[in-house]
Amino acid sequence: MSDIDTSATGFTAALGIRYPIVQGPMNGGSPIELVTAVSNAGGLGSFAAALLSPAAIIEAVKKIRSLTSQPFNVNLFILQPIQPSAAELDAAQALLLPFRTSLGLGPATNPRKFSENFQDQLAALLEAAPPFVSFTFGILDATTVAQFQRKGCKVIGTATNVAEARAWEQAGADFICVQGGEAGGHRATFIGDIEQSCIGLMTLIPQVVAAVKIPVIAAGGIMDGRGIAAAMLLGAQAAQLGTAFLASPESGIAPAWREQLASATDDSTRMTRSFSGRYARGIVNPYMEQMRSHENAVPAYPIQNALSAEIRQTAAKLGRSEFMSLWAGQGVAMSRPLPAAQLVATLAAELQAIGNR
Repeated sequence: MSDIDTSATGFTAALGIRYPIVQGPMNGGSPIELVTAVSNAGGLGSFAAALLSPAAIIEAVKKIRSLTSQPFNVNLFILQPIQPSAAELDAAQALLLPFRTSLGLGPATNPRKFSENFQDQLAALLEAAPPFVSFTFGILDATTVAQFQRKGCKVIGTATNVAEARAWEQAGADFICVQGGEAGGHRATFIGDIEQSCIGLMTLIPQVVAAVKIPVIAAGGIMDGRGIAAAMLLGAQAAQLGTAFLASPESGIAPAWREQLASATDDSTRMTRSFSGRYARGIVNPYMEQMRSHENAVPAYPIQNALSAEIRQTAAKLGRSEFMSLWAGQGVAMSRPLPAAQLVATLAAELQAIGNR
């Protein structure tokens, strides 16, 4: 396996990073401390900005730049405006009421807004112009991609199937991040059926690599150097790891979430719409089980995500993991609670050892 080059792939050369290791952007699990630790250690740190206001995005990029001179990535969710009906909101709140009661919360009031305005976030990200920008849940038009590139940003598009990868290449993206069905957190599908596009990474990588000419980053269930090597043998230029970095102290996740990561097994996760209104993979808990029969009744993202926010946040503060969204990929049982820099070094050493066989 000596043909695996761990330090000078086209990806690392283009990025100016030491290792083909990308830390996945995770809302609620990739604070600035984690991002900068990974970038300073030779990987590509990724900051999840989907839940932030435009002003907060600009400030976050400034802060990251003050803590690292290395490349880093900022991720946004591509969202279209959506306005639910009063009846839809009432029905959704009724389903959530038992969980609110269990946590000692009173009757809910509907939020003033369900998400930040994506166009305003996009403008802020363009102004901040981080070295890398990545996008999930949709696709940018070619004009917008070119605007970022003129500002010196490399653009990463997320794809869960071949059609999405081709669409991002046609839009002018610099890289494709392919998300296998093993991945934790939200599914990125924007063309076709989400469940049909929950394709295993081992079969998805070679099909996307054959379909596009731009470099591919592999994501989904990768937890160690063996996984990175396997992805690269299949044609990926780098691997993106999310769950692997959640166990790092820099992730800042709630102790109850961290405890669930430590005790998870190979079959602890499944997909659910019940927390956010969009399919996402997480550790199964009582909330997911009780809401299972209502999966198709909850409103789409970001409506359900906003409606369940107080439940999830309160549960985290109280250490009630049974009501938290415990996002994690299928490799969660292989988590290692290492500091981020040590994890990057360990992954790189494991990959190098395989390459030297």
